Amino acid sequence: MSSTPGSRIESSRAATGWKPSRADLAAAVDLTVPDVIGLDLRVLFCGINPGLYTAAIGHHFGRPGNRFWPVLHASGFTPRQFAPWEEQALLPLGLGITNVVSRTTAAAAELGDDEIVRGGRALAAKVERYQPEVLAVLGVGAYRTAFGVRQAAVGPQDHTIGTTRVWVLPNPSGLNANYQRDALTALFAELRLATQP
Repeated sequence: MSSTPGSRIESSRAATGWKPSRADLAAAVDLTVPDVIGLDLRVLFCGINPGLYTAAIGHHFGRPGNRFWPVLHASGFTPRQFAPWEEQALLPLGLGITNVVSRTTAAAAELGDDEIVRGGRALAAKVERYQPEVLAVLGVGAYRTAFGVRQAAVGPQDHTIGTTRVWVLPNPSGLNANYQRDALTALFAELRLATQP
C-alpha cells in the first residue's frame, strides 16, 4: 500500500483491522494521525506521540498490546471496547484524543526535551481553543517535561490551562511495566468519576 508523506493511510483495510507490513511501518515515520477533537469534551486524552504502528494504520493507540482501549472500557468511559478505527465514536461520549508531539517515532524516547516543550506549548494553545473540561496527559515524564512541572505525579494537577483542569495518567503502552492493567483501570476510573456529567 502506498501513501504520501505527512498524510494518514486512507484504506478500508486500515479501518477494519488491517495489519501493516515492515515496509508500511518503515514508511510510517512520515505520517501523522489527526486529532479526535471537538468542542465541549469532558476529557481530552493526550498521548506522548504516535508510534509507527499507530501512524501506519492511521488510528490512535493502534498497536496491539497498547492497553488504552481495553482500559477505557474497563474503567467505564465507553459502553464496550472500541477498536482503534472506531475512535470517532468517542466524540459523542465527550471524549477526544491528541498528542503532545505529532511526529511519529518508533519509541517516545526518540523525542528530545526541546521537542516535547514545543509540543507542550502547541498543546496548551489547542486546549485553550477547544476548552475540554479535563486534559488527561498519558505519561508522567512527558507531562513534567512539556509543562516544566518536575514534581508532578499521577492524578489531578494544580496546573490548569484556562478553565481546563489537568490530570496525569500513566502511559498505557504495553511497554510500561510499572502499571499493570488493573492499576491502570483504577486510575482511569478515578478520572471518569471526577468527570461524570
